[in-house]
Amino acid sequence: QVRLVESGGGLVQAGGSLRLSCAASGTIFSINAMGWYRQAPGKERELVAGLTSGDSINYADSVKGRFTISRDNAKNTVYLQMNSLKPEDTAVYYCNADILSISRVRRYYWGQGTQVTVSS
Repeated sequence: QVRLVESGGGLVQAGGSLRLSCAASGTIFSINAMGWYRQAPGKERELVAGLTSGDSINYADSVKGRFTISRDNAKNTVYLQMNSLKPEDTAVYYCNADILSISRVRRYYWGQGTQVTVSS
């Protein structure tokens, strides 16, 4: 069984920073892409930042220059450093990972989500 556990959300004032973490654990053989999505009330879930195993990175236009995704392969953990936060960044942030299990089943997994609230 594979689990993704997120941490680091919270309440911050506009202009502030937060760092999200997502640790993958369980019967993992290898991890391909990892990324962060977010979903604001009344809106669809959207990609915030993605990082492949080959270190190819992509960001949503709305977060370019403010957010940075990184990965610690030894810890099976992906991070999202969020700077210059804006009220429109308020959402539930979800970790996503493309994982090959030791039983050689490959699928996408989701974390439980962590709330980020930016006050104006």
